[in-house]
Amino acid sequence: MLRRKFITLLGIVAAGLPLGAHAQQPAMPVIGFLSGGSPADYAHLTAAFHEGLGETGYGEGRNVKIEYRWAEGKFDRLKSLAADLVERRVSLIVATGGSKSVIAAKSATKTIPIVFTGGGDPVKLGFVASLSRPGGNATGVTNISSALESKRLDLLGEIIPKAARVAALINPDNPNAEVEEKDLRSAANAFGRHILIVHASNEAAIDQAFITVMQAGVDALVVVLDPFLRIQRNRLVELAAQHKLATIYSDRQFALDGGLMSYGANISYCTVRPASMPAAFSRGKNPRIYRWCNQLNSSL
Repeated sequence: MLRRKFITLLGIVAAGLPLGAHAQQPAMPVIGFLSGGSPADYAHLTAAFHEGLGETGYGEGRNVKIEYRWAEGKFDRLKSLAADLVERRVSLIVATGGSKSVIAAKSATKTIPIVFTGGGDPVKLGFVASLSRPGGNATGVTNISSALESKRLDLLGEIIPKAARVAALINPDNPNAEVEEKDLRSAANAFGRHILIVHASNEAAIDQAFITVMQAGVDALVVVLDPFLRIQRNRLVELAAQHKLATIYSDRQFALDGGLMSYGANISYCTVRPASMPAAFSRGKNPRIYRWCNQLNSSL
């Protein structure tokens, strides 16, 4: 199911921006789309983005232009990609595909509005001053994924009641990794379970992580929300099946692609008030951060 509500939110924000916000702005507003992912991996989201724009009366090439910048998993490219969008004087930057996209956009401009998506806490990550009053030039949608680790462990416990040892796969390069690990350890302790944290920031490390997990004799695995791990989802689902390891993911796409189950963001179930955002931007103020709703998805 396409995440229309959130993408419509972005479309409405873009449509509500004053065209005279930046010097020498072209007549047709330009949206910069910055992502750590690839066009193929995010095809369903870009399609929904276009659909959302259409619902607000905007169409690419008709009355709005979209400049796409894809890092394709090479996150060190994001800084230069964001700088290029600023150089092109875009009206708004959509930063998606991981926290590093938001960091790059925030570093590149203090004036161009930024609408971001993410699973981390935008306050702790320094993106906004608060959820209710973001301040600055950024706002967006977050599900604060780390706050859901306790629920994911609970769901694993329902499938394997005697699971005493659980592993969690984390990308250590993710800005939210430290918070995720802390929350996982706290949740595991609350359930009286031992948790093994394994790290992977490249393909070779993923294979080694599974070797470590299986040698440790763990009963189940949690795959933490991360753009690199999302790109590698087919490999992760394959390895979990190969080792017959019960695994829960933070992104529903894993379940759609054959993973056991996921618990995380599902925009279709969110209740937001996107209509207030354009007016707030027009007054020079940022609308509050919207939180995603969450839902269990299963491929059982």
